[in-house]
Amino acid sequence: MAKITVDRPHNLGIEAARSKAEKLAERLAREYDVRYQWKGDTLEFKRSGADGRIEVSEDRVHLQLNLGLLLSVMSGKIKSEIEEVLDRELSA
Repeated sequence: MAKITVDRPHNLGIEAARSKAEKLAERLAREYDVRYQWKGDTLEFKRSGADGRIEVSEDRVHLQLNLGLLLSVMSGKIKSEIEEVLDRELSA
């Protein structure tokens, strides 16, 4: 099992950052059959072979993703894509 952790600062404020996390979760739900729910300011998500959470604060986003055995072999590529999406979305 592989664990991916990504931490990014932002200056969007908590509401805008939550909105961007919600849009990302909606996209993941459509494309990868991900189920998600908010618990406070934490977005928890899960699908077969992967689960994780995105913690949103006023000036920071912290993502933790746990990959099952089959997806672990792609952990480097998955982490790079996550970092790219977060960097793009949090700078907008």
